[in-house]
Amino acid sequence: MKQSKLGNQGLVASQMGLGCMGMSEFYGNSDDTESLRTINHAIDAGINLLDTSDIYGPFKNEVLLGKVLKERRHEVVLATKFGIVRSATDPTVRGFNGTPEYCKKACDHSLERLGIDTIDLYYLHRVDPNVPIEETVGAMADLVKEGKVRYIGLSEAAPATLRRAFKVHPVSALQTEYSLWSREPEDEIIPTCRELGIGFVPYSPLGRGFLTGEIKSFDDLAADDFRRFSPRFQGENFNKNLVLVDKIKQLAAQKGCTASQLALAWVMAQGDDIFPIPGTRRIKYLAENMAAADIKLTAAELTEINSIAPKNIAVGDRYPAASMQFLNG
Repeated sequence: MKQSKLGNQGLVASQMGLGCMGMSEFYGNSDDTESLRTINHAIDAGINLLDTSDIYGPFKNEVLLGKVLKERRHEVVLATKFGIVRSATDPTVRGFNGTPEYCKKACDHSLERLGIDTIDLYYLHRVDPNVPIEETVGAMADLVKEGKVRYIGLSEAAPATLRRAFKVHPVSALQTEYSLWSREPEDEIIPTCRELGIGFVPYSPLGRGFLTGEIKSFDDLAADDFRRFSPRFQGENFNKNLVLVDKIKQLAAQKGCTASQLALAWVMAQGDDIFPIPGTRRIKYLAENMAAADIKLTAAELTEINSIAPKNIAVGDRYPAASMQFLNG
């Protein structure tokens, strides 16, 4: 797997990372043994960018990755996040905390769970609307000075927020959703990242698995799968979005690849400063995703893909209404 500079501050990582969220929660039953095999296989194959957060589990995912880091720390670029707070009594309830005090406390807890001394890339998971971004990033900058963090990033931050944050401390990465059915970042976010020298890390580059073509009905989702609450997976929206998937599958068949490979190849074709982090718990799908890095799309193919998957092609919001207000903060 090719490695490139992620941002302009010196961080180097594999051009494709591994999103580890689903290994511990959100997508039905998990299997730590299988997940550990997948993580180790990814590292063996050249993927070194591993992405997690303190709220995945909550906390379980960092503990899981700590088992790998215990033996393979020097081979991994570890990215984790803070800033989303989950209720102890109702894990579906979310809050946000970007205060300097919480930032530093959360970092210490993550370091302990991961069993490491330094986090390679530390993200603010969501911008706290009640705390000026300058204060949060100032605390993150302190963590860099203290040696607890190497580089900092933001997740789901608006262009204006990025600019304000960058004046306090260089930001190496911005993470947000980006795929053939979530192309909104092309308008302002990606151009701002490029202007400031910030690497762009798309999460859910396969549309939360929808663009793989493997999800054919709402009933394919486990009872505790969080996608059941996503507007794009509900009711008539689901059926309308399947039309896009069918077109992607047809193009992929012509190209001699899978729908997921075509969708990932398209994301990676958008620039060397783009580092998608598709998530999977299985080696089979990891290998399929990695093979997408070798697929080269011609100008004609890119034009055809753009014609069938233009901006705003997806039907339905990407999160429930209560969460949408905290995106692009």
